[in-house]
Amino acid sequence: MGRHDMAASGFACLPKPPYYAVIFSSLRNSQDEAGYGAMAERMVELAQQQPGFLGMESTRGADGFGITVAYWESEAAILAWRQHAEHTAAREQGRRDWYDHFELRVARVERAYGWDRGTAERRG
Repeated sequence: MGRHDMAASGFACLPKPPYYAVIFSSLRNSQDEAGYGAMAERMVELAQQQPGFLGMESTRGADGFGITVAYWESEAAILAWRQHAEHTAAREQGRRDWYDHFELRVARVERAYGWDRGTAERRG
């Protein structure tokens, strides 16, 4: 996955702010789980190849509710990803086949910090 590797814990390795977060909250239905899984993997692979992509964090519960946060350098990079033909086709298929509901929010990250028990240090 190159420079966009996620840490083993699932946390994205990100630069110092500012940068942008695209927050995609969704409720999946139970249709075509294999097809959805394959498309989700392809979208991650494709996003990682896009200029301005910084990283991603994602989780989904047993009830079908999930949150994916994709981090980007700029609003222009987000727009280019939105206009990517394969991503557009995946969004259309998601509306048609896989999602009962979703919300998408774009935010500028101004500050970020973290803490890790293993190092007992604050980062950021």
